[in-house]
Amino acid sequence: MIYIGLIIIFYSIFLFVLSSLIIVINKNVPKKSKENKKYCILIPARNESRVIEDLLISIENQTEKIDSKDVYIIVESKDDPTVEITKKHNMNIVFRKDLTKKRKGYALDDAVKEILKDNKKYTAYFILDADNVLDKNFIKEMSSDIDKGYDISIGYRNTKNGNNLVSCASALSFSLLNTLDNERKCKYNNTLSISGTGFYIKGNIIESLGGFPFNSLTEDYELTLYCTLNNLTTNYNSNAIFYDEQPEKFNMTITQRTRWVKGYFEARKKYLKEIKKNTKIKDINFSSKLISIIGINPIIYLVIGLVILLIGIAIKYSFINFVYSLLITVLSLYLIFVLITFVLLKKENDKLNINVSKFKLILYNPIFLFSYTICFFKAILTKNVEWKAIPHTKELKLEK
Repeated sequence: MIYIGLIIIFYSIFLFVLSSLIIVINKNVPKKSKENKKYCILIPARNESRVIEDLLISIENQTEKIDSKDVYIIVESKDDPTVEITKKHNMNIVFRKDLTKKRKGYALDDAVKEILKDNKKYTAYFILDADNVLDKNFIKEMSSDIDKGYDISIGYRNTKNGNNLVSCASALSFSLLNTLDNERKCKYNNTLSISGTGFYIKGNIIESLGGFPFNSLTEDYELTLYCTLNNLTTNYNSNAIFYDEQPEKFNMTITQRTRWVKGYFEARKKYLKEIKKNTKIKDINFSSKLISIIGINPIIYLVIGLVILLIGIAIKYSFINFVYSLLITVLSLYLIFVLITFVLLKKENDKLNINVSKFKLILYNPIFLFSYTICFFKAILTKNVEWKAIPHTKELKLEK
């Protein structure tokens, strides 16, 4: 069993290295374009009256102006206080049609279909969450990516409530995705990982789709796989800053991340077969497709390999050796995560709105990352993981 464990561990390392090296060969570059720009903003906002006004004000304060009639707030009920706030800002209200469909993707689809039905055309659709707040230059920065021809561009997700270890660790998860992963993918023209909010998608793509047909538990990852399959060009713009509220209670992050894990496998089940069929070495987006196929398998194989190795040690030697090996393994992984957190904070260079002790955060974040194993097992053992709203703490005002 020890040898089997070692083989699986070495295989996981091989996949890590392959993903790291293959990334440099992509040729999926955008074509520059000059268009008459007209932008639309979509905001799913069920029961978000406590936080949405900050976002609407930040939209009004953009240096590149957006017409208020091109902003669409999606709600479920006429009794939602969000409706009155929307009217006050002279923005559009879209009421959901089928309330049995609870996911964000369905809300976006309702709004897009209503817009298309009215024969309105937009250069790009911006997808935001109700608790977001935009830096005054957000649209201006994203607009430059439209000029460069990118089909999708992702902004820099900062945090509104970096005053809590849990919320800061949650914010670092997105920094890990964007600052360490997407930034490198962007350098080599790979398809980026889209995460939830703060991005645009070109209008001609939305029109060709006839709506927003991404409605898994993780509609953002589903969109990522669609982009990979169809060779859409993506960009990460670290100058397009927006602020997002993170959960402040650990159990809320478990609920949220369990949904992400379940949605990850749900979206892969839908797209992976087609991506495998279309992965050819001469494809301009070959490395993105191969990396999508690999996915998080290296991490899964590493964990499986370590478990088999430790069981093998327990069988061949003694329980004491097993406990000793387990402690060494856990400590080694913890120190690796400590190093990753340190590098991430160094790379962020105080750009991230964190107001807790960085030393405490460096020690805590590895525990937060370890807890993804809880989310993984909850996801695979729970048949139906439902979308659940994460309640916001309070309306948070930022210095502009």
